[in-house]
Amino acid sequence: MAVGHSPAPRNKVVLSRREVEGLIADGQNIIIVDHKILRVDAWLRYHPGGDKTIMHMVGRDATDEVIALHSPEARKRMNAYQIGLVQGRWKNFLPPIQGGLFRRYRKGDDRKNTEHQSESGSSSEGSSLSSSPVFDASDSQSRMTRHGWTGLSDDDDRSSISSVSSLELSSMDQRNKTLSIDTYTQREIEIDLEKYPSLDQATQDGITEKYRALHQRIRNEGLFECNYVSYLIEICRYIFLFTMCLLSLRWGYYALGGVFLGMFWHQLVFTAHDAGHMGITHDFTTDTVIGIIVADFLGGLSMGWWKRSHNVHHIVTNSPEHDPDIEHMPLFAISPRFFESLRSTYYERVMTYDPVAKFVIRYQSYLYYPILTLGRFNLYRLSWEYLLLGLGPSKGPAWWHRWLEIAGHVFFWTWFGYGIVYKSIPTVGGRITFIMISHMITAPVHVQITLSHFAMSTADLGVHESFAQKMLRTTMDVDCPEWLDFFHGGLQFQAVHHLYPRIPRHNLRRTQKLVRDFCNEVGIPYAIYGFIDGNKEVIGRLGEVARQAAILAECQKTIVEKGIYSHH
Repeated sequence: MAVGHSPAPRNKVVLSRREVEGLIADGQNIIIVDHKILRVDAWLRYHPGGDKTIMHMVGRDATDEVIALHSPEARKRMNAYQIGLVQGRWKNFLPPIQGGLFRRYRKGDDRKNTEHQSESGSSSEGSSLSSSPVFDASDSQSRMTRHGWTGLSDDDDRSSISSVSSLELSSMDQRNKTLSIDTYTQREIEIDLEKYPSLDQATQDGITEKYRALHQRIRNEGLFECNYVSYLIEICRYIFLFTMCLLSLRWGYYALGGVFLGMFWHQLVFTAHDAGHMGITHDFTTDTVIGIIVADFLGGLSMGWWKRSHNVHHIVTNSPEHDPDIEHMPLFAISPRFFESLRSTYYERVMTYDPVAKFVIRYQSYLYYPILTLGRFNLYRLSWEYLLLGLGPSKGPAWWHRWLEIAGHVFFWTWFGYGIVYKSIPTVGGRITFIMISHMITAPVHVQITLSHFAMSTADLGVHESFAQKMLRTTMDVDCPEWLDFFHGGLQFQAVHHLYPRIPRHNLRRTQKLVRDFCNEVGIPYAIYGFIDGNKEVIGRLGEVARQAAILAECQKTIVEKGIYSHH
């Protein structure tokens, strides 16, 4: 009797890129991690970091992003969702949430594609349409009607997707005249292409290889290990600031009490940030509890909201359509692309460039600091929206987070709203003064958060740019003396942090030296400014976009006037 070979287990079956495309076209959420094909549909609702972070990785090799943001234990649990393997280097698709459109799979498609590529020399990496702001909507609709919702007909061999990054818009525009892009964005792309390493496969693979080697070196040197003595010092600082707040209130110095409470909140943010990235104990439950106690119970802000928003920011840094950390219409626009009324994939709404935005944006460089003094009030709104609407996971390992956070907010408004504002301050004027000062004092943290990104590139260089290069291209560090590290709380090392988010902040200064050596080795410019110079860069960017807004308004006015004149 002949002895046959037993078939490979289902999760070890090798699937082609074309087959994976077909799965995504059928509505499945597929990501690639370390050559493993993961179907994560069942996990979307339970992911503690939110569903959007996963959706931005669909069709892509998410290995570096997953390693950066997850513990080894979490990565092991992901194997439960494995449905197959890929061979060789994976070529990324543009995720559906970003406008990528996919073909359904039919038997023989792989062979047909191979024959076509051997005849034409195509790499099957053809052009694709970008999301709404940068292509002609009417032409896009005709493509959808002609080819169906999956974007391309089964006989269209040009590409596996029909969405294109802004890098490819220039060539597309020459071919079919369907795309338009403002000169500001085109100039930003050209500057990035000239300034940063080539996007060819060999160069980007080399950067990724060295980035992963640096990750292992950092781990070997113990930089992922937390120095708990440093947190003991942090706790002493928190106790001192809160005690001074209470003493000031007791002595009747309400404004001074507000200053100390604002400083207390300002410092707490840094520990909440560490816990949100599991950078303290590296244990999911322990760091989550620490984060909720610090953020919700003591600060009145939702840890769950922050994680949902911030994780997306780490995946699609500085993308106008996708990164919630730069989506502040109608108050701020750091790119003229916001003039096109972009649709936010995070907020799932159009960020309308309406008359209010047109007015405010023209003066945004002057309003930047005044608006940021009120930033904490907006964080309350976002936190309540997240908790009251139940936007977080209701099942899975994070099901209990919402209820602990709600308890935390009840506790916060009891001690702060009732115990301090109402009971400790006798006059209405004193209460208003205390509230405003305590909240305005936290403005530096909003400056620190925006400082690292507002002046950096918002250009999309396509799906083949390595994770490391994209993070360094869209993020800058702030140079400050070591004795001021407590004031910046690790936010001055954002470029390092974006590469390795789970490194405890007290180790970031040591890690920075290794990252700078890495940048020199691979040829990626390392952006670092002093605090004052960094602020100048941000104000300069806001002013430049404001001038673009003024020019656009003047052009529209001229067109209207000429139109009226010709009509008569």
